[in-house]
Amino acid sequence: MAGFIIGMIVTAFAAWFIIKNYQPQTVLLLAGLSLLLMTAIFFPQRSILYGKAVSIGWVGGDIFAFVKESLTTQVAGVGLIIMAAGGFADYMDHIKASNAMVNLCIKPLQMIKAPYVILSIGYILSQLLHVAISSAAGLAMLLLVTFFPVLVRLGVSKAAAASMIGMSAFMDLGPAVGTANLAAKHANMEAAVYFAHYQLPVAVGVMLTVAILIFFTARYFDAKEGFAAGGQEPEHPADGPVERVPGFYALLPVFPVVLVLVFSPLIVSSIKVDVVTAMIIGALLAFFCELLVKRDVKTACRGVQVFFKGMGNMFASIVSLLVCADVFAQGLQIIGAVDFIIHTVQTAGYGFASMTVVMALLVCVTAALTGSGVAAFFSFSGLAPGIAAKFGENAVRMILPMQLMAGMGRAISPVAGVIIAVSKAGECSPFMIVRRTFIPAIGGMLAMLICNGLLN
Repeated sequence: MAGFIIGMIVTAFAAWFIIKNYQPQTVLLLAGLSLLLMTAIFFPQRSILYGKAVSIGWVGGDIFAFVKESLTTQVAGVGLIIMAAGGFADYMDHIKASNAMVNLCIKPLQMIKAPYVILSIGYILSQLLHVAISSAAGLAMLLLVTFFPVLVRLGVSKAAAASMIGMSAFMDLGPAVGTANLAAKHANMEAAVYFAHYQLPVAVGVMLTVAILIFFTARYFDAKEGFAAGGQEPEHPADGPVERVPGFYALLPVFPVVLVLVFSPLIVSSIKVDVVTAMIIGALLAFFCELLVKRDVKTACRGVQVFFKGMGNMFASIVSLLVCADVFAQGLQIIGAVDFIIHTVQTAGYGFASMTVVMALLVCVTAALTGSGVAAFFSFSGLAPGIAAKFGENAVRMILPMQLMAGMGRAISPVAGVIIAVSKAGECSPFMIVRRTFIPAIGGMLAMLICNGLLN
């Protein structure tokens, strides 16, 4: 009980500071170190070592060595995957391959003359694009440049188009997404298997639900605001001319995803290509394409540097958060807060399904308050395997709703970077965007929990 009270007090302070826009890495790191320190003081019988690490001979030093062990483990594992995926995404943006892929995908939609139907189909298409374009903000900015003018010209309001784009990464799908890789690690399976066997079946039901709700809510809010659907010429959100690249560049962003899926237990089990290897192969393929198209060796070589800079940026922003969140989550477990919650739930008669809903909602609320799905999921994902094990259940049944709920909470957060960005294009406030995304998001959340319960 004492460990639970201490854990909840520290968690409340950490949540308050994060909501007040303090740097989440620092807050989570200090919170985790505080939990380890209080464990050493009040519960000296409990080990504060990270995993199977060996004590350095002084309990005070073990607290800080805990961070080093977490850093070593995370950077060598899922952290490297996140850095490679981020670097590849930046390189695809640099050579305009992401633009080419988006342009190719939206062309068929321009043939349909029903604007709100296109809006709904556009959501499904943009959600699928997120499999290849792992950055939610990057995907939204690409769609604002390419798809937003098409939607407005076809007759939907700017607010409706912007709101749909704000939900383009409603679910973080695919083996290239950082949260999905971490979820697969916690579920003790390969990212490709996690994506194909668990994410996709649930995602189909969610996408259909959200698409239908987008159709009706967009029409309702447009009519309520006195907007008459019809053709108009929007201002193009891009600054300056858009650089044209060869059409085959559209295939480059999806190449690593194809490699990971094909050379996995799903199809070719004799060969295994992991995410990092696939990203490196994809980057080198793009480099040779740049040489072929531009015939400038120096320019092509400089472009590859974007890949490595992107990896560094991901370490500073995401992997550092992963390490600090891991220290915090491990601290909650070591001090006994998680065990107390599980025991209380079991004693009260609640089952694993109820605990799964509680953990998913916890991630959702955190994402909505902070605007960061990554921070929310990384903060609590480490708790799921232990909780599932105590109930004797497969960890993926809990980790999947938590992972998907992180992006869902971001879609209803007025402080999320994606929502703020699309609100400017929609010429309305972030709160107006969230008003339009709220009903589709809630429907999608319910559909996700139901599908997960039925399928997993």
